[in-house]
Amino acid sequence: MVDVLFPMVVLTHAIGDFQAHFPDTALRIHVEALGAVLQPVLDGRCAFGVTGSLPDAPPELVRERLISLRMVQVAAAGHPLTVLPGPLSPEDVAGHVQLVLTDRSPLSQGREFGVFSARTWRLADLGAKHAFLRAGLGWGGMPWDRVEADLAAGTLVELTMRDAPAGGYRMPMYAAHRDDTPPGPAGRWLIERLKDTTARCPGQEAA
Repeated sequence: MVDVLFPMVVLTHAIGDFQAHFPDTALRIHVEALGAVLQPVLDGRCAFGVTGSLPDAPPELVRERLISLRMVQVAAAGHPLTVLPGPLSPEDVAGHVQLVLTDRSPLSQGREFGVFSARTWRLADLGAKHAFLRAGLGWGGMPWDRVEADLAAGTLVELTMRDAPAGGYRMPMYAAHRDDTPPGPAGRWLIERLKDTTARCPGQEAA
């Protein structure tokens, strides 16, 4: 299981190396968000997951840090929030639709992460969220690497939030596996390669 926010350039580089070293080992990779990344690991259906959008993990899991992901709040050029003088306050954004990822598992039930607006639209797919943002249907957070080209082209505009931490928003991402069933040799190799690959991919920051 891989978190939908994890940089695909890191994943594809690591998987390419994995294929060369373990040509006869089959891979099954699912992409999810929040608790839906960890639920199959808890259930024993996956050897490990790559997680970040859910900021904590059940005690049965061991986490190993992989990467620190830069996150940005964005809206389409021409969205009402882009013409307000920043930094934006909670009151500024409260009346505008925020696009957020939804959890297809019960692990985050009753909790919100990174929700600033009272008006939310929930999507289970990051590609759909990206398209909605570009269409001006709301504002929301995205991994910087997924919107870098849009920001450079002016299609999307970065929003500066008043309560943003110094240095901007960072999301740590982890490999997580059950404490009582650690990954086998191939899984352990892949986790270590994910750690190493970060340093070889432009625009990414190691943990």
